[in-house]
Amino acid sequence: MRITVDRELCCGSGNCVANAPEAFDQDDTEGLVELLVEEAPESLRAQVERAAHMCPVGAISVSPQAAPTN
Repeated sequence: MRITVDRELCCGSGNCVANAPEAFDQDDTEGLVELLVEEAPESLRAQVERAAHMCPVGAISVSPQAAPTN
């Protein structure tokens, strides 16, 4: 699954880090989201989807991983 974040929307609530610390962090200066992995393994799906759902401003997007091209 592919994860994208919009730091312009981020308000620094920290819900992403609380729900999926393997995928998200917050920067030390502004407290805004930092994406740790763009392609999350299936084992993180539930946490990442919960983090996206819990983001109060919708700064996190999750999409299925693109199929490999031949």
